[in-house]
Amino acid sequence: MPEGARDDAALLVARTCALPAGRAVSWDLPADPAAVAGARARAARQLADWGLEELTFATEVLVSELVTNAIRHAQPPLQLRMILDTTLSCEVSDASNTAPHLRRADRYDEGGRGLMLVARLAARWGTRYTRTGKTIWTQQPLSNADRST
Repeated sequence: MPEGARDDAALLVARTCALPAGRAVSWDLPADPAAVAGARARAARQLADWGLEELTFATEVLVSELVTNAIRHAQPPLQLRMILDTTLSCEVSDASNTAPHLRRADRYDEGGRGLMLVARLAARWGTRYTRTGKTIWTQQPLSNADRST
């Protein structure tokens, strides 16, 4: 504080950017393993609507792994959300506070590779905790710079 200042008030200015309509979609999912295929299909259709077919394979794997982990290790309600901005974000939210664990599966393990695949396919990924649980998010770069959809 400068000498002689009478208070310690500070002003914080923040600007938020709202996404144009149609750039974010979300779906509630049942906590049923059969929901994984439907989540992949919805994600693929949304990518086609956005003209991002080149991201379909990686996005389907990411969605599949995140939704499967939420069904196996978390609690409902479950939600899949996709956001198109400067990157493609995929988020799966659930009602559990249990942190995901990245681990290296042994050669003959039947599971334990999901988050390793997520880490390989996504440019960035992480966990965000909320009042009601957590969200696991991924980001993929857009290969085509002009996304005015």
